[in-house]
Amino acid sequence: MVKYSPESFFKKHHKVYLDTSVFIYFVEQHSRYYDCCGSIFKNIEDGRIEASTSTLTLLELLVQPYRLKKDDLVLKFYSLFTTYPHLSWIELSLNISDLAARLRAEHNLKTPDAIQIASAVSDSTTGFICNDRTFQKIKDIECLIIDDCI
Repeated sequence: MVKYSPESFFKKHHKVYLDTSVFIYFVEQHSRYYDCCGSIFKNIEDGRIEASTSTLTLLELLVQPYRLKKDDLVLKFYSLFTTYPHLSWIELSLNISDLAARLRAEHNLKTPDAIQIASAVSDSTTGFICNDRTFQKIKDIECLIIDDCI
């Protein structure tokens, strides 16, 4: 398997979309994925790239801390990511919902995945960073799969 680096991906894509897994690996300092995700967030923080994600990502990030009744972790996630430099949040709109429905129907995606990819396409991002090969079905955007960076 060919190993890719986020830096080579950023040479082609100056505006990228982050799927939820990237945030989880970064926050949890996942032993396998943290170095790659840390590099991604460093590039965003330093302004070398712009990034966006859906408000659905925040929902997905907060479920486990709420389930564990860890309000301090909820506040940490919320304050960190809603104020992160060069990261914008895309709200679910009628247009995104329509595109998500079309993509879900065409590619047999799960609803959250369809919302994520529709949000990315509607935000005119050209690169999508995730760890799910399902997204490679979508021809409107190029995916960087985290596993391919390891």
